[in-house]
Amino acid sequence: MSESDLTTILIVNNQSIDLQEVLDLFSQTEVNLLFLNSDEAALSIEISSLPDLIFIAVAIPGENEFLFCEQLNTSPLIQNIPIVFITESQDPESIKKGLSLGAIDYLFTSLEKEEFLLKVKNYLGMAKSRKRLLHGYHLLQQELEVKKQEKLQLKKINNKLEMQVECYRQKLVQSQERLKQEIAECEQTKIALEQCLNQLKTIQTQLVNSEKMSALGQMLAGIAHEINNPVNFIYGNLAYVQEYIDDILKIVELYQQYYPDGNPAIQQESEAVELDFILEDLPKMLESMQVGAERIREIVLSLRSFARQDGSKMKAINIHEGIDSTLMILQNRLKLKSGHPAIHVIKEYSPSLPLVECYGGQMNQVFMNILANAIDAIEEDDQHKSFEELQVKSSQIWIQTDIVNDHNVSIKITDNAGGISEDVLEHLFEPFFTTKPVGKGTGIGLSISQHIVVEKHQGSLRCTSTPGEGTEFIIEIPITQEMPTQKNMYKKPVSISSQGN
Repeated sequence: MSESDLTTILIVNNQSIDLQEVLDLFSQTEVNLLFLNSDEAALSIEISSLPDLIFIAVAIPGENEFLFCEQLNTSPLIQNIPIVFITESQDPESIKKGLSLGAIDYLFTSLEKEEFLLKVKNYLGMAKSRKRLLHGYHLLQQELEVKKQEKLQLKKINNKLEMQVECYRQKLVQSQERLKQEIAECEQTKIALEQCLNQLKTIQTQLVNSEKMSALGQMLAGIAHEINNPVNFIYGNLAYVQEYIDDILKIVELYQQYYPDGNPAIQQESEAVELDFILEDLPKMLESMQVGAERIREIVLSLRSFARQDGSKMKAINIHEGIDSTLMILQNRLKLKSGHPAIHVIKEYSPSLPLVECYGGQMNQVFMNILANAIDAIEEDDQHKSFEELQVKSSQIWIQTDIVNDHNVSIKITDNAGGISEDVLEHLFEPFFTTKPVGKGTGIGLSISQHIVVEKHQGSLRCTSTPGEGTEFIIEIPITQEMPTQKNMYKKPVSISSQGN
């Protein structure tokens, strides 16, 4: 075994303690012993012969020994070497100071020989273990250095391979770019074709719908005209009928007053026909007929207003009359029905709203589409609410008109049906987009409404929605067509429920 493989023991001795037994013990094992005098120990340790264990043998530890411990403990090369004092002194303060300066233990000469030597053997075993650990550590460092060199070599090989891969990658990227360009050109062609097809479908649908609305308008106008004459005849003559019957009733009352005991046959017939009940009920019946005739007359006027034939010219019309005529046609859907409470319409019309130059029939169609959608949304939302909830928060539609500025007016139609989700809102005005079941919605109502407002009237149609509250459609059109407004499509708010078009 070479000297470097031996466990090195340093004994610092000032010749004040007999160490013969310790030296005899070390002679029985293969160790490398180094000796130093405590007066010169502090500066005498060479790096090439660093010990594995240090014994400081002194009868009473002094400043030289403590200074040596302190220097060992602060030196980065040897601060972890175990230090053991062999001493006769058992002074507690001296022991504390030595331990605080890096000593790991004290061996007192007063110990029994056997116990003393066993402790020395234990420290010797600890030093050998430390030697083996350090040797293993150095081997690991050597192996790590070898691994490092191998890693550097692998890195060089890897860099070379990466250069080759990068070359192939660039060629592949170029091929991919060419492929992407070809795909993009195909996609653009596909999108252009789809847009053309959608435009054709939209134009076709608008033409069909326009023809339907024109036919419906002609039919409604014809019906209103045919009903109007007899209704006017009835309505105009009811006042005379009321007057004649009032006269007849006065004569009957006078007759009963002055001839209370009339002819028995007359009295018998009066009782048979319940003359008293007729005299009481006839005015009420005439009043009901008057109300009914007035209602029929209002419906006819609403039909005529809604189905107005504008032709190709714009006219200055009363927007409020158009909204009212649309509400009259939708009145049946607003009433209380089985399973659906009545929908309350709150109208906040601006009293100063001027006549607006527009296509009256087409604007009525816009009002019809938006109001019908609001009613559909409210009915769907009510299905998910209890009767108590509907009593607390009734279904409502607000209609507000106002003057935006010197050139534009606005019509706001708001419902409290819960709102529209953001995903639905993004596609709301797209042709054929609908969230309604098959057969209930075509998806063209709002698209046509947008076309009428934006394209035909140079206005804007926007939709906003509040989570848990409802949806608001805002229509802005010029008072005259000389000052067009900006064509805003719609805004993109966030909501929580769905509502189709």
